Amino acid sequence: MEIVVVLILLLVAVGLLLVEMFLIPGISIAGIGGLLFLGGAVYYAYAFISPEAGHLTLVAAFVMMTVAIVIFVRSKALEKMSLKTEIDGKNDPLQGIELKVGDKGTTISRLAPMGKIRVNGHIVEAKAMDDFIDQEENVVIIKVQSTNVLVERSPENK
Repeated sequence: MEIVVVLILLLVAVGLLLVEMFLIPGISIAGIGGLLFLGGAVYYAYAFISPEAGHLTLVAAFVMMTVAIVIFVRSKALEKMSLKTEIDGKNDPLQGIELKVGDKGTTISRLAPMGKIRVNGHIVEAKAMDDFIDQEENVVIIKVQSTNVLVERSPENK
């Protein structure tokens, strides 16, 4: 009868630890419960059966855990749970907007160092070259990048 108790405790422990490793992220009740059941099985074997049974239970716990992990990974259960969608979209905030070096605009928010400017009737993300630029200041584009523009204070503001 004691062996049945130890086996049940070990099976519950292995099941909870598998749930913890593969299904529930972080440290949760399943992981803590699995460790408690594992410890309970080993303690029960040492205390109520014999020291040899305790040693055997320790070895059996490690072997069962290893076999369970290998079987779980090979069963392709993780493949069924994994996300296989590919992201092929691209964010291009300057698409359709003609900007070139030397274009003049006005800040509509403070550039500290990033903010928004209005240039050629479009609102785009801008980055200040050297310092912070307040709202409603005139700026000049000095470089057009893939997602924003690099600007500096217009010489007429200085």
